[in-house]
Amino acid sequence: MLLGKGKTVHKMLALTLAAVLLASLLTVGLATAAQPTVVRAGNLVLRLNGGVAPKALPKKRMAPIALRISGNIANADGSHPPAAKFVIADFDKQGRVNARGLPVCRGGRLEARTTAAAKAACRKAIVGSGKTTVRVEFPEQQPFFSTGPLVLFNGGIKRGVTTMYIHAYVNVPVPTAIVTPVKIKRIRKGRFGTRAIARIPRIAGGSGSLTRFNMKIERTFRHRGKRQSYLLARCANGRFFAHGDVAFVGGPRIGGTVVRACRSRG
Repeated sequence: MLLGKGKTVHKMLALTLAAVLLASLLTVGLATAAQPTVVRAGNLVLRLNGGVAPKALPKKRMAPIALRISGNIANADGSHPPAAKFVIADFDKQGRVNARGLPVCRGGRLEARTTAAAKAACRKAIVGSGKTTVRVEFPEQQPFFSTGPLVLFNGGIKRGVTTMYIHAYVNVPVPTAIVTPVKIKRIRKGRFGTRAIARIPRIAGGSGSLTRFNMKIERTFRHRGKRQSYLLARCANGRFFAHGDVAFVGGPRIGGTVVRACRSRG
């Protein structure tokens, strides 16, 4: 359920889920990372990992992939970590999102629903799932953690922009449905071909922050009589590139380019 006085806080917390998802994609790229990637900026430590299946991809044609992502956000001294403010991430043109022909879920159908109810409302539009943990620290109160499920839904394509909805159901501190959109579009910028954007407002004066998550994004479907995949990639020259910036409220701004190896076949 959604409580009136907490509705704005919960929606802002939802945007943070989107931000960290994008940050993890930026660092992981579309290739397997055998060891977690650790990014440090002052007191803030991000540990991110992930990979794709299959590991070997065609050189020229796009092939279906499944993407796994996991991450942890913490302050090195154990204090409450800051919330993300914005993320802009550009990805290698060798990978792309393919949502055309996939059933669509409207964000309004996910609001104020439990995980089971959200799945029932838009089962055909599901593109991934996972779990998330949130740390909440109100002034003069002991911090607490809440873990809940994540479900990702295809939100459709409009004017060249693909929307993906993230539905989370966590106690912050009451059971709450959190729904947020992630906007993804194609670009032409040298090595990069896809851009994902999330703008993150301050969350309840900094009381709530995402600390841990894991998810798998995978979906195959049929469109015009052909088997399709929500995520596609190829490996033309043995490397994937990603570039972006992540800013945190009252904290550091992290940015740069990440390169990951891939294996070509065919």
